[in-house]
Amino acid sequence: MRFVTIAPPDFDVDLDLRYATPDNLTGRPIFARPLCLLHPDAAVALSRSIRLAAAQGLRLRVFDGYRPPAAQWALWNALPDPTFIADPRIGSNHGRGVAIDLTLALPDGTVLDMGTGFDDMRPISYHADISISVAPQRNRALLLGIMAAAGWQHNPFEWWHYQLPGASAYPLVE
Repeated sequence: MRFVTIAPPDFDVDLDLRYATPDNLTGRPIFARPLCLLHPDAAVALSRSIRLAAAQGLRLRVFDGYRPPAAQWALWNALPDPTFIADPRIGSNHGRGVAIDLTLALPDGTVLDMGTGFDDMRPISYHADISISVAPQRNRALLLGIMAAAGWQHNPFEWWHYQLPGASAYPLVE
């Protein structure tokens, strides 16, 4: 299986690959270099998402795509909570290359307020949380609409996480 590299100019996205930096829930880089890969089917769906966001005058900012098993273990070891982190013994849809973590940004790169940051592992990050103000609720709904229209499914516990339907049918990739 050959994954697709998600990067400009082929994909008009902003990359903010947090797991290649210490700015993530582990507090240290868990990827050796910033590289975003996706299964070809997910790359096609991402292209649709990019076009739909652009039609709204917005851009996608990508935090994570394919995640190898060692990275999944690092996340699990930092937070062994299956609500937010897939148990690496079972496998993550990121480990299949068919999940993506992302947000919306303005053309100048300003990220839309989603009420929490990426990887905020609290119930306030649930898509349907209404304890946040109205503007972030609308921004989450806008992201959900763009991604759903492009063929993605959302994770109800993480506003930033989307995956292809039937993700578990794709094989885990070392």
